[in-house]
Amino acid sequence: MSLQSAAFTVLPISFTISTQRNMIVEGDSENDQFHRGIRRKLPENEIFRSDELTEKFHGRVQEFFNHKCEVQFFMTWISTAESFGTREILAVESVFKAHPHGCLMILSRTLDSAQGHMILKPLLDRGFKVQAVTPDLPFLLKNTPAEAWFNDIKSGEKDPGGIPLAQNLSNLMRLAALYKYGGVYLDTDFIVLKSFKGLKNTIGAQSINSAKNWTRLNNAVLVFDMNHPLLYKFIEEFALTFDGNKWGHNGPYMVSRVVHRVEGRPGYNFTILPPVAFYPVDWIKIVRLFKVPSQQADPKWFEAKLQELNEKSYGLHLWNKQSSKLMVEEGSAMGKLLSEHCVLCNQIYSS
Repeated sequence: MSLQSAAFTVLPISFTISTQRNMIVEGDSENDQFHRGIRRKLPENEIFRSDELTEKFHGRVQEFFNHKCEVQFFMTWISTAESFGTREILAVESVFKAHPHGCLMILSRTLDSAQGHMILKPLLDRGFKVQAVTPDLPFLLKNTPAEAWFNDIKSGEKDPGGIPLAQNLSNLMRLAALYKYGGVYLDTDFIVLKSFKGLKNTIGAQSINSAKNWTRLNNAVLVFDMNHPLLYKFIEEFALTFDGNKWGHNGPYMVSRVVHRVEGRPGYNFTILPPVAFYPVDWIKIVRLFKVPSQQADPKWFEAKLQELNEKSYGLHLWNKQSSKLMVEEGSAMGKLLSEHCVLCNQIYSS
């Protein structure tokens, strides 16, 4: 850089002429307009607000997990309480079917309410340990590589992009919660099929190649100890390479990038499970599980897939983006799975 260009860099300033007062008015700089535009793009949800609930967050987490938990689980929910529907409840039920003495914390301000309590009450009445807690993001991200990123997003200094910010905050929140407390993170469209008690520091492959090497990982299921170095690397990569305009860039693609770099290096101790563990049905084929098999090739696939799920899978990711509008047909593989892995078992065929 030349001395001249370094010394005479000037921020552009716009001027507008007022015809009423015949005067020149200094307008906003493009920089100010940019940041104000970013602030307007931020969703007007409660996740940025600090109050009595957020101040109690850490204490509530410690108190909740102070019980003897078979396994401690986390989910996140940044949408409305009303939208936490039958499918999400069935996912929660499956956690307790496989872990009757497990503890599930849902990080959610909207469910941490009277309405949320009523949604979870049927499970609470049966003695299951489930609680929605309003997260304190500044606390979760404090002393992590994403602390400055979050402050920039909150102040409007960084563009959140066109993808809903809630989606990317969920990607980050799950990493931070596991880094601070350890445990298992599950998406709310994941049906647990068997106990996670034997898993430790585990991530699942979404796809593999002909040589059985993973080609893509996913972050819908994460099992990690507190302060695990891989989680730190995930959080660091999220903050350094954040792009709010590319779907998956800060989620599945991000964990794939990091693991590709650190796999095999000393100091990292983790296991990558094959797709059958958490993602036994590809998102393209998930539709088939919701429908009654036809009289041609489907019945064979149906029986083989059910046997595989029962013998080899810890759970089933439902790929909600692909299947959220599908109804579960009676006689379908999904109907059978949900019936076998629920505890309340209400409205299976309306989900």
